[in-house]
Amino acid sequence: MHSLVINTGPIIALVAATETIEWLPTLYNRILIPYEVFQEIEAGGPGNPEILALSSIKNLVLIGNEKADLPHALLHELDLGEASVIHSAILNQIDTVAIDEKAGRRLARINGLKVTGSLGILLKAKRHGIIPSLGDCITRMRNHGIWIASDLVTASLRQAYEV
Repeated sequence: MHSLVINTGPIIALVAATETIEWLPTLYNRILIPYEVFQEIEAGGPGNPEILALSSIKNLVLIGNEKADLPHALLHELDLGEASVIHSAILNQIDTVAIDEKAGRRLARINGLKVTGSLGILLKAKRHGIIPSLGDCITRMRNHGIWIASDLVTASLRQAYEV
């Protein structure tokens, strides 16, 4: 099992895909949500689907409780959430981050981190028998307004043996 620092986008996408993230701790033994990411999720208002989903696993994840002193180099290139994910991973010696945005993924790799995203996590869930259909998850994500490049969808469905 691995540890993971997760950004806002993947949390939103995973909740859209599966309506819950109760299954996430079965794939990762340590999940860290930086303070800044949690603040972005809370901005959706009380009772939003992501807050409800996180409340179901709150005892199984570490949520940062204070604002980080983020390096200017990261803030210059990325939004607050992505910068805090990379910074938290480095500080906590966690080698894998979940970021969907291209710039964040690039900077994470430059900083020596392994990168996954929403589809990578869902593909891992499919391989572990947690979700029955990656295609159905992608459809639900798209129905919630989450944009995914067609070539990425095709490649992911091939890896899941669904095409």
